[in-house]
Amino acid sequence: MTDVTASTAAGADVVAGSGDEAVVSLGDGWESEDGGGQRPEGDAGRGVVTAFGQTMKTLRVREGMEREEFGRQLGYSASTIASFEQGRRIPSPRTIERADEVLRASGLLCLWKEQVERAQYPVFFQGMAALEKEAVELLSFDTLVVKGLLQTEEYMRALLGMRRPVLDQETIEQRVAARLARQDIFDRWPAPLLSFVMDESVLRRPYGGKDVLRGQLEHLLLIGQKRNVEIQVMPLTCEESAGVDGPFTVVARKDGKKFVYAEAQGTSTLQTDPEQTTLAAARYGIIRSQALTPRESLELIEGLLGSL
Repeated sequence: MTDVTASTAAGADVVAGSGDEAVVSLGDGWESEDGGGQRPEGDAGRGVVTAFGQTMKTLRVREGMEREEFGRQLGYSASTIASFEQGRRIPSPRTIERADEVLRASGLLCLWKEQVERAQYPVFFQGMAALEKEAVELLSFDTLVVKGLLQTEEYMRALLGMRRPVLDQETIEQRVAARLARQDIFDRWPAPLLSFVMDESVLRRPYGGKDVLRGQLEHLLLIGQKRNVEIQVMPLTCEESAGVDGPFTVVARKDGKKFVYAEAQGTSTLQTDPEQTTLAAARYGIIRSQALTPRESLELIEGLLGSL
């Protein structure tokens, strides 16, 4: 098992591109990362975002355009444009594309999209963020909360509001935006195969109150209807579970390589060792066999919804 420190910018690239190494990183957990519009993470991220901002400002000045006018065409205030140009905020990929068009940059700004998007995450998470975008299969087992990819906005806000130490409102907004953006995976084509198994206790815990839980259960029923998504529940009555070691996620790329992500109490690991990823995938298969079928699971969720 190879360790790469979270301060090594190249580490994320190694994770995304190799199949015989393992990365152990310490941080806030991949379900909690900030999103589009957030502050850049780490020195490497700040350098990329600052350079991009300076490039965008140079092109804007070349066009003889004030920040107010540029902002109107992009749908932002002048102060937000200033934040982009000064490297204090990260524009979304769509904003970069629009800026490139408005400033007649002929694709120059679009060349930055991938680097700027990656800069919004801590170095240890950049590899995982890239893997989500490349995944042809994603398998997830959860025992504490609904998976971030499945969360409603209200559920997200409830969870983030419970964090200790407490998060400021701006950080909460940034992280909600990031988590919602990651849910584009459900609309991607070709559609990846997505499987989620969660403990029944997750569905019974009313984080944020009954209304929030009701909306979350309704959302699960909706997502569960997608042809490429399977949602299963590990019932409380189950006397055996191969998932006693806790939640984890297995991601497979189209080249056949698998990666395993797990986290607990601020410590996260992303493994690429073939033996460990194979065992994790096999363990997930056992968990699925022990859980209710997708049809039975949706029926259970419908029952829980009806009892609220």
